[in-house]
Amino acid sequence: MSSEIIQAIEQVGREKGIEVDVIIRAVEDAYAAASKKYYRTKEEIGARFNRESGSLEVFAKKKVVESVLNPDLEISLKEAAGLDPDADLESVVEIPKPTEGLGRIAAQAAKQIIFQKVREAERENVYKEYSARIGELINGVVKRFERGSIVVDLGKTEAVLPKKEQSKAEHYNQGDRVRAIVVDVDRNAKGPQIVLSRTDPRLLVKLFEMEVPEIYDATVKIEVAVRDAGDRAKIAVRSKDKDVDPVGACVGMKGSRVQSIIRELRGEKIDIVQYSSEISSFVTHALNPARINRVSIVDLEGKVLEVVVDDDQLSLAIGKKGQNVRLASRLVGWRIDIKSEQDKKREVEMEMERMARANRPLETVEDLSVKSMQKLLESGFTTIGSVLAVGMEGLTAVPSVGPKTAEKILATLREVLDAPLPRASAEDETAEPAAEAAPEDAGPAAGEGPPVAESGAEAAEEEE
Repeated sequence: MSSEIIQAIEQVGREKGIEVDVIIRAVEDAYAAASKKYYRTKEEIGARFNRESGSLEVFAKKKVVESVLNPDLEISLKEAAGLDPDADLESVVEIPKPTEGLGRIAAQAAKQIIFQKVREAERENVYKEYSARIGELINGVVKRFERGSIVVDLGKTEAVLPKKEQSKAEHYNQGDRVRAIVVDVDRNAKGPQIVLSRTDPRLLVKLFEMEVPEIYDATVKIEVAVRDAGDRAKIAVRSKDKDVDPVGACVGMKGSRVQSIIRELRGEKIDIVQYSSEISSFVTHALNPARINRVSIVDLEGKVLEVVVDDDQLSLAIGKKGQNVRLASRLVGWRIDIKSEQDKKREVEMEMERMARANRPLETVEDLSVKSMQKLLESGFTTIGSVLAVGMEGLTAVPSVGPKTAEKILATLREVLDAPLPRASAEDETAEPAAEAAPEDAGPAAGEGPPVAESGAEAAEEEE
């Protein structure tokens, strides 16, 4: 009988991938808990599995003391000596409890606890194994569907492919094989602990490692990979060997290598570009297939770039719904503002106009009151730009100019500064307005249009 029990325990251990000692400890804990419930005692109950006889011994554990204060947890030295001749003060003795009366209810409670302990041990094993495999590519079979998520059978355990981690270009049926990246392992999840992804850029990297020997042996390295899963992806590659073309190695003969990856991703387009540590060159490659005229850094600390292209290349550089520039921005890690040559020319002209208005004499501003004008001229201000340059703090330092007056003066001058200058000729008046730099759906990465004039304020009244 004992050998049959041990064999059953060993079989469960093999099926669940759990050590025999863990299952035996679970059995002991379960019977101890069931016995405590059956005897309805406050004693500390323990259990021990006898591997030779296959039986379970249940006992109460009590501490040996000189003076017993709590009979449920303590025992006198005299009583302990009758149970264990070697007992001494502060030691713990075990007092056997009968097991015949435990009954079916206690056994059922023990069974539930055993199952719970085994499940906990199984989940802990899954966590230990797969938490070390985050970022790895694994294979599985679609088992079932749960509220948009896909449960994937990995063999020994199950994983979940949430709806947000599924590519919009992919559809699966029960029994289909699927390859995905392990992105998370949740120790406390009620359902499958392993979370998979088909949208993670690491999936693209792993697929290239499988298809391109130069990447697998580290001759070619993928520096950055970004994706709009199911639609388009970009990867930046560089070679450690000057004789190896990294882009050509990834594309393969007649596109054979990249085509197999595109098929795996259900037709997702992949742009492979040359990585460069020089940002202007990198951006030029990242915005392929558009031709770039020039790249300039607008804000080094904020990582903002301005890219100028020919008018006929603007829509290509931005891409459908801004996708090309958005992926390029994520690839290089900078914000990219794209402008056409016409937009840039218009921007320069507007800036020149603005500078001309800033140098306009204060005497020509009709909306300023006579007294405000006089105070400004007496304080050494001669042009619109000189007043706006000092701002509110500088104006309130002028004698007899309070905050309200200063605010009105600044609002009036800003309105004049942003107002368009009169055209010099009839030809200018009939010129068509310039088109915006990018369609509305191009998003924030597209070039900004011309600045809009602020709404005009009424003539500033001076403060009494």
